[in-house]
Amino acid sequence: MTTATTYPHLTFDAEGTARIGATRYKVLHLAAEHYYYGWTAEELLRQHPDLRPEEVYAALAYFYDHFDELTERLKQSAEQATAEAAHAVQPLSRRELLARRAAKGL
Repeated sequence: MTTATTYPHLTFDAEGTARIGATRYKVLHLAAEHYYYGWTAEELLRQHPDLRPEEVYAALAYFYDHFDELTERLKQSAEQATAEAAHAVQPLSRRELLARRAAKGL
């Protein structure tokens, strides 16, 4: 016999993204803080005083019920951020800026 799990404090948008109630918080956001920083539910509540305990616990319950899927998404997101940072334009050094200025005759 299987039981259906419901999350009364979570909502799901058209893409299936789990959000906390009527807030803009994605469950994945809190899951990342919990997973990477080791924040407990109490620390999450301290960091996000606009959330209620039942909302944070519902988010963590959803995270652990879908642990493999969500940790994979967290890893993909981290890899994407690393790749984007590697391709980001590096700021110009002072020497390069002065060379550009001199080339313009300023």
